[in-house]
Amino acid sequence: MADYVASIDQGTTSTRFMVFDHSGNEVGKHQLEHAQILPQAGWVEHDPIEIWERPNSVIQTGLSRTGLEHSDLAALGITNQRETAVVWNRHTGRPYYNAIVWQDTRTDRIASALERDGRGDVIRHKAGLPPATYFSAGKVQWILENVDGVREAAEAGDAVFGNTDCWLLWNLTGGKDGGVHVTDVTNASRTMLMDLQTLDWDDELLSFFSIPREMLPQIRPSSDPNLYGTTRPGGAFGGEVPISGDLGDQQAATVGQVCFAPGEAKNTYGTGNFMLLNTGEELVRSNAGLLTTVAYQFGAAKPIYALEGSIAVTGSAVKWLRDQLGIISGAGQVESLAAQVQDTGGMYFVPAFSGLFAPYWRSDARGAIVGMSRFNTGAHLARATLEAICYQSRDVSEAMEKDSGVHLEVLKVDGGVTANDLCMQLQADILGVPVSKPVVAETTALGSAYAAGLAVGFWKDTDELRANWNEDKRWTPQWSDEQRENGFAGWHKAVQRTLDWVDVD
Repeated sequence: MADYVASIDQGTTSTRFMVFDHSGNEVGKHQLEHAQILPQAGWVEHDPIEIWERPNSVIQTGLSRTGLEHSDLAALGITNQRETAVVWNRHTGRPYYNAIVWQDTRTDRIASALERDGRGDVIRHKAGLPPATYFSAGKVQWILENVDGVREAAEAGDAVFGNTDCWLLWNLTGGKDGGVHVTDVTNASRTMLMDLQTLDWDDELLSFFSIPREMLPQIRPSSDPNLYGTTRPGGAFGGEVPISGDLGDQQAATVGQVCFAPGEAKNTYGTGNFMLLNTGEELVRSNAGLLTTVAYQFGAAKPIYALEGSIAVTGSAVKWLRDQLGIISGAGQVESLAAQVQDTGGMYFVPAFSGLFAPYWRSDARGAIVGMSRFNTGAHLARATLEAICYQSRDVSEAMEKDSGVHLEVLKVDGGVTANDLCMQLQADILGVPVSKPVVAETTALGSAYAAGLAVGFWKDTDELRANWNEDKRWTPQWSDEQRENGFAGWHKAVQRTLDWVDVD
């Protein structure tokens, strides 16, 4: 058998290609950013053609740097930004419109209408999700209603839909020349269209959005011994590689953090923050503002479910400091700037740029910086930005404890922001529990590689994967209980100032 497994991680701001060995160690990687298209306030788009071109570039460079060929790879896994919707022509391969990104809020009227007339409760029960701008179905409805010719093409069977995993799988396996139109249960669970119990598209949910069933991909397990397909011989790999793993990015990180037992949780720090708690084969419905989702499904085994707290803006708030305000020239500088002060000087920053996700689900909220005086500086704002990442995660952690009864003893963390020591120390201080980072911080890519490798026998079982996990660093709380609770109370006052800012019909 070949000695390595590869992963394509198609994220919100970049695409990376990574190669791992049997011990789960990184052998090589390459990463490229892609453009963020912002046509108007609240709208966020990506160019699907660029999204497809990026994997080709990172694969070729990644293989070249490692000296590997397609024959050295036992399997390929894909992981992706979830909920970002692409609609394209199955015969030409051309997208009808830009990909509408998960952060986009143009569908707020669609979501509000669902909530008003009671259909929202049906969506919650069947799909485990609240009606929100976050999820894919409203984005597809918007394209069908607002882009000329797409409704007719969909009804004729020409227009198809998928999240970005589906778009990549279709292109990798041949595109208009025989590409497979498939997705996995984790991505399907983020659409508002799949019944969590049957793991199939639901006709009633489809009717809510007027989406023809023919547009939708086949739903498959996250780790599939039957394979989704193989890469086409003339593609970036230069030959055929089995594609056997597919997971939405946060579910992939859950697998990469080996959270295979009920009660185990992880928090990923990227463009947004996403905390998942494994609930096993039990489908736990949230009463505290969380999502019920599929964590993963390996082969013919029963699906494993999770509670998830999704936060829209965390790492992207740091990029806002860089790109829009210009107070830092690189994301890495936020730590040194924030470290110039001992606290925020009473300032709070609530980055509700896309409304507030879990546990509030308020599309009418908008970002706010409160508690300022002339004393405050850019350093205080930088520190308030890091604290906002951590306070939002505490909101989710407390909601998770209410729903599950599980109190976190330690929080496993991963993602790019975990390189920021000050932010991780603040997270331990604000949560009041230790924070632990693994040696391989890019657990999203690792998780999709694990799913792919399990499917083809590269790894025997999840016990082998557990043996690969090793702690790199741990942060322990340093704040007093009084400091922690006073800070959290101030955060909640700041959140209240963001609400009812936008009128939603």
